Amino acid sequence: MKRLISLTFALAFAAFSTTVLAANPLSVHILDLQSGTPTAGVTVTLEQKTGNDWRQLASGVTNAQGRIAEMYPADKAMVEGDYRIVFKTGEHYARLKQETFFPEIPVQFHVEKTDQHYHIPLLLSPFGFSTYRGN
Repeated sequence: MKRLISLTFALAFAAFSTTVLAANPLSVHILDLQSGTPTAGVTVTLEQKTGNDWRQLASGVTNAQGRIAEMYPADKAMVEGDYRIVFKTGEHYARLKQETFFPEIPVQFHVEKTDQHYHIPLLLSPFGFSTYRGN
């Protein structure tokens, strides 16, 4: 019986450890300042700078809560360097039949500590935006 309990504990710990280690290092979130609600349905791309060029790594669409929880490619380890998130806000406002001044919002950031989680929230309105490093 002790062996069964030990085996069960070991398997549970291994599953927990894998989940913790496999956590995606990058997430995004968009909140609409005009309505105070999450902004669903916005296409977001992630790019990495290589030399003088930007190379797309991933793309996603914000969910009903305005989030993409796993923005970094799951099959790759994050490396130090320069990255850019591009929020395609023009498509969102076109669907709403509302004018906007910023059809795309690029947010460039630098990663030094690859063992940390990076969260990039966007506070959005048709004629302005704000962003910061969240957690």
